[in-house]
Amino acid sequence: MAAADTCGAGTLSSRSVASEAGQGGTSSFQRKSKASGGPGGGPRLLSIAGTRPSVRNGQLLVSTGLPALDQLLGGGLAVGTLLLIEEDKYNIYSPLLFKYFMAEGIINGHTLLVASAKENPANILQELPAPLLDDNSKKELEDVHSAKTPEPDVNMKIAWRYQLQPKMEVGPVSSSRFGHYYDVSKRIPQELLQSSKWHGFFLPEHISPDLKGESCFLSCGYMRLLEFIQKSIYAEGFDGANPQKKQKNILRIGIQNLGSPLWGDDICCKENCDNNHRLTKFLYILRGLLRSSLSACIITMPAHLVQNKSITTRVRNLSDTVVGLESFIGSERETNPLYKDYHGLIHVRKIPRLNNLTCDESDVKDLAFKLKRKLFTIEVNVVADCPWENMETPPYAREDPSICGSGLQLALHVIMLSLSPPLYLFQFFFLFC
Repeated sequence: MAAADTCGAGTLSSRSVASEAGQGGTSSFQRKSKASGGPGGGPRLLSIAGTRPSVRNGQLLVSTGLPALDQLLGGGLAVGTLLLIEEDKYNIYSPLLFKYFMAEGIINGHTLLVASAKENPANILQELPAPLLDDNSKKELEDVHSAKTPEPDVNMKIAWRYQLQPKMEVGPVSSSRFGHYYDVSKRIPQELLQSSKWHGFFLPEHISPDLKGESCFLSCGYMRLLEFIQKSIYAEGFDGANPQKKQKNILRIGIQNLGSPLWGDDICCKENCDNNHRLTKFLYILRGLLRSSLSACIITMPAHLVQNKSITTRVRNLSDTVVGLESFIGSERETNPLYKDYHGLIHVRKIPRLNNLTCDESDVKDLAFKLKRKLFTIEVNVVADCPWENMETPPYAREDPSICGSGLQLALHVIMLSLSPPLYLFQFFFLFC
C-alpha cells in the first residue's frame, strides 16, 4: 500500500506540474542536468585526459607510458595506487620505466612530482624520451597544451530552445589515445616541458648537512618527502577537499632509489639495522595519501641490495603493483644462446586487487625485455623457466652454438632422454643429422 501511495503521489505531482506548465504556455519537459549524475542519480565517472575506466571494475586507470606493461597490469595503473619497480643490478633499465611514466604525464597534461636523492629533478625531466606521434596525435597534443576557451560569436544564431541553457566551459581536449610510444634516442621537446606543471624534491636541498636529529619512527628524508607530497596534494586540490581548488587532473608522483643509503636508510648496509621499519612506515603513510587523492605513484627501489629479505617482503606487501627487472649483464645468461635476443627478464610479482586482502598474480610468467635503438619492448620469452634452460650445454652445441639456437630442439632433446635407448638414438639421428 505504501508503494502504491507513493506511486500515486508521484503521478499526481507530475500531472499538476504538467497542468501548471500548460497554463504558463511552456513545455514541461526539461533537459536533465549533469549534476544529477548517471542512471539512478549515482556518481559519474571522472573524465580526465589520459585516463580510462577499467573494463574489470570501472577503476580509473592511467598509462605507465609503456603499452605492453599496461596490458600486463590489466589495462594500466589504477589511480590511487603505488607501482614498485625493483631495480636491475646495475640500474640501467629501471630508470627507463621511471622516465616513461613521467613522459606520459607530460603528454597528457598531468602534474608531476619528481623526488630523488641522487639527481636533480630538473635534470631528470630533461632526459625524458620524446613521444612518437603521428599527424593526428600531434594535433591533439597541441590542443591539450594550448587549449583556450573560444570567444562566442555574437552574430551566430542557434535554435531558440538552446539559448536559455547555461554555457559550458570548454576545457582541454583529451587525447583519444591511451598510452604512447617513445623514442629513447631523442629528448622530449622543450616547449612541452615549459608548458607542463611539475614539482621537484631534491633531498640535499631540503636537509642541511649538519642536521643530525631524526624522528623516532622515520628518517628526516622520509619525513620531508611526506610533508612535500601532502602539501602538493592539499594545496592544489587533488584530494577534492576544497571545492574551490578541486580540479580534474592527475598528480603523477615519481620517487627514485627509495631505500638506498642516499635517503638516510641503512637497510642496504646492515641485515639487522636498528630502524628497519622506517621504509615500511613511510609506504604505509604514502598509501593513505594516494588513496584519498587523484594521484598515482611509481617508486624504484634497489631490492637486490637489501640485506634482510623480510624487509623486501614487507615492502612488496605494502605496494599495490610490483614489477622486478633482472638484467643479463654480468650473469651466465648473458652468454647463453637462448637469450641472445633479449637484455633481461621482467617479473610481474603482484597485480592489485583493490579493497581486498589478497592480490592477483599475472598469468604470463615468461617475460623478457630488450632495448632497441629507439624502443624498450616486452615480449613473451618461450625459453624462460623451462626445464632445459638450466641444463648443461650438450657437447655438440659447444662446438657449434648455432645448433642450440632453437629452444624446440633442446625441448625434444630432453623428451628423448626419457625414451628407450634405441628409439632415442633413432630420433637423435633424425633430428640433428
